[in-house]
Amino acid sequence: MAPVPLFIIYLQSIQKHPKHLTAMENKTIIGIGEALWDMLPAGRQLGGAPANFAYHMSQFGYDATAVSAVGNDAAGDDLISELEARSLKHLMPRVDKPTGTVEVTLDAAGVPQYDIRRDVAWDFIPMTRELRDMASACRCICFGSLAQRSEVSRATIRAVVDAMPQEALKVFDINLRQSYYGKQVVEDSLERCHILKINDEETHAVARLFNMETDDERQICTCLMRQYGLRAVILTCGTDGSHVFHEGGVSSLPTPRVEVADTVGAGDSFTAGFCAALLAGCTIRHAHEVAVATSAYVCTRHGAMPRLPCEITDSITPK
Repeated sequence: MAPVPLFIIYLQSIQKHPKHLTAMENKTIIGIGEALWDMLPAGRQLGGAPANFAYHMSQFGYDATAVSAVGNDAAGDDLISELEARSLKHLMPRVDKPTGTVEVTLDAAGVPQYDIRRDVAWDFIPMTRELRDMASACRCICFGSLAQRSEVSRATIRAVVDAMPQEALKVFDINLRQSYYGKQVVEDSLERCHILKINDEETHAVARLFNMETDDERQICTCLMRQYGLRAVILTCGTDGSHVFHEGGVSSLPTPRVEVADTVGAGDSFTAGFCAALLAGCTIRHAHEVAVATSAYVCTRHGAMPRLPCEITDSITPK
């Protein structure tokens, strides 16, 4: 008999875990930052980590909104139309800059390389009254470093995070890209978040920023968790698995064996799966398993926003 793929085992196992704790009522979930078109070899795809995160959170049944900015151009019209076609809530004011685009090339393993256009709409996300009201009722936010490359969007992201309720979950999915980050942005974000998500390559970049005397990825994550009082640090290592460091210990899981179409948006879907399960009152371990299954499935489809199977989305019940 052929062995059962790890991916199927995850889909089966995440159905069996009990939930615990009492979660908050289902308020707004925000993904804030870049909104853009990924110009892939196979064609243009809607992209940007915040929209990817919000889209997958909405698939798990949460009231999720993608927050960014688009231009007064055809690309902006198309981006908004695409979000609406996916029934994804959005708050994306029009600004006098072109809608963002990214040239994406894929290596032999389907891993993307990015060439990100500068001085585009998502560099100028305005802080509006509507956004401030949304922040005051926000239950969970995910933000990264890329949209903080500009002063305008950086100020808006900080203001939104600072305006959120004290009990809300703040997730920094670091997403280091090209040279669009620096020590101050990373440090300010770590001081504002409860959970850091980082990949193995990014740990070394952060270690260099902070002059750490180690190149051990686990030690770097543990150090960051302790130094900034984080509830958890999520470390993803591609095909080498993933780890969640938290006050109760470490959850480690292998990466499922799947036929990879591309890995665009896989990390964002991982973050969404983890947050969706955590907000539903699941254990760290269960949340980790949901995240792994979600990300593995996304890798089997082209683009960052495939429809997730009910075996994954029905494995948790939003609260």
